[in-house]
Amino acid sequence: MSGTLVLVRHGQSEWNLKNLFTGWRDVGLTEQGTAEALAAGEKLKARGLKFDIAYTSALQRAQKTCQLILDVVGQGDLKTIRDQALNERDYGDLSGLNKDDARKKWGEEQVHIWRRSYDIAPPGGESLKDTGARVWPYYLHEVQPHVLRGETVLVAAHGNSLRALIMALDGKSGEEIVKLELGTGVPVIYKLNADSTVAKKEVLEG
Repeated sequence: MSGTLVLVRHGQSEWNLKNLFTGWRDVGLTEQGTAEALAAGEKLKARGLKFDIAYTSALQRAQKTCQLILDVVGQGDLKTIRDQALNERDYGDLSGLNKDDARKKWGEEQVHIWRRSYDIAPPGGESLKDTGARVWPYYLHEVQPHVLRGETVLVAAHGNSLRALIMALDGKSGEEIVKLELGTGVPVIYKLNADSTVAKKEVLEG
């Protein structure tokens, strides 16, 4: 029996627009971000997808994206689990800083290392490896069992928490996964076999 896992990065946030490091800071969606979430819902509705359960983070930009998608597919009251295990990577001392200002303070090369290295964390924050260390066990224990029972599951989360999931699902290396760009509001659909291997992957861009 195969199940379906749908991953969606939240729509554009207010701090995405301002080019700020966001991390665990709880900021809302922009008008564009709301539109992106609604468009994601329309794409999933067009596929005739109906969800059995939804998961999202403890941050409002992901929660709002999740709710907007469910509203569009006609499942606004679906059981939705919120957990900080799915939160964005914690950027520590970089949180709230403009990315250009951070480069001036620490240097372009150092900021690039913090942003694009798999296992090097910014001061007071998490690396992508650290993020995966909380995301993957949560997925294995809480989310995957539903998929393996043949259910259809929505996960609306963040660029780096979803990278951590995709790294494991796609069998990518740390070097490969940091190069992966996830568009805001772009659904990624996985069909999983009963042994948890990926039968099919589809990205609903455009």
